[in-house]
Amino acid sequence: MQQQIALGKRPHIIVGTPGRLVDHLTNTKGFSLRRLKYLVLDEADRLLNEDFEKALDDILNVIRRDRYTYLFSATMTKKVKKLQRACLRNPVKIEAASKYSTVDTLKQQYRFIPAKYKDCYLVYILTEMSGCTSMVFTRTCDATRLLAFILRNLNIRAIPISGQMTQAKRLGALNKFKSGECNVLVCTDVASRGLDIPSVDMVINYDIPTNSKDYIHRVGRTARAGRSGVAISLVNQYELEWYLQIEKLIGKKLPEYPAQEEEVLQYLESVTEAKRLSQMKLKEIGGTKKRRGGDDEDEDIERYLGVKGKSSKKVKRK
Repeated sequence: MQQQIALGKRPHIIVGTPGRLVDHLTNTKGFSLRRLKYLVLDEADRLLNEDFEKALDDILNVIRRDRYTYLFSATMTKKVKKLQRACLRNPVKIEAASKYSTVDTLKQQYRFIPAKYKDCYLVYILTEMSGCTSMVFTRTCDATRLLAFILRNLNIRAIPISGQMTQAKRLGALNKFKSGECNVLVCTDVASRGLDIPSVDMVINYDIPTNSKDYIHRVGRTARAGRSGVAISLVNQYELEWYLQIEKLIGKKLPEYPAQEEEVLQYLESVTEAKRLSQMKLKEIGGTKKRRGGDDEDEDIERYLGVKGKSSKKVKRK
């Protein structure tokens, strides 16, 4: 309703997702894009994917053809069919760099490790860099929650963010991260694009992305606008092929992150115990959800991790 009122005031610029725009085109009386002069697709390679195909086609069908169309992305698609879907005529291509690259102020490293010790290495790095603000990327939503639980049990101020969370809860987690209340954000690729958090010092690829272009977007969360940053990739024996594809894409062989395995494995016992407790807690929360017959699982997890959709009142310390 608030958006309908705002659109009724005939704004000059509308920023939105394709799905929500189609909603308003269908349901908001008097709203039209027939006079649109400029169409901007940010993260264009994603928007031209099949996921957004129907919504984007619906929008393109109702806007005028004599318009300016701008497509932006750090990793632009080369598939002509995809680009043709944006109805481009006589397009001009502007490239900041001819190959996929990362900035010079970003220090990139990798560590080849056994899969069974990956949690240990993550805790070791976060402990060694305890003064840093870090983003830890995982492959699945479940992994973000489990890792955040493990790190919390080890007194590391971590908070998860994933596509399974509502927008309000994602913003709540982001605000805690931006304010410094939590200095580790455990996330999926939902956080690899579109976030500009100036204070991110380090990105850790806990799981290596299967699509090497996602690496560019992940590590782009640090070393922004001339600042320096660190990106460390933890590569296990099952992820080597994906990692080699990343090195091939960026055109450089990365140095190894220096760490003595003996020092790292000193954390093994405490990490194993923290993982056991975290898995028990997740199982307990899942069981509670079934007994209640409701959708209270996320609320229990948020209560445990301190995530809230809306800003909560501050508790005074006695």
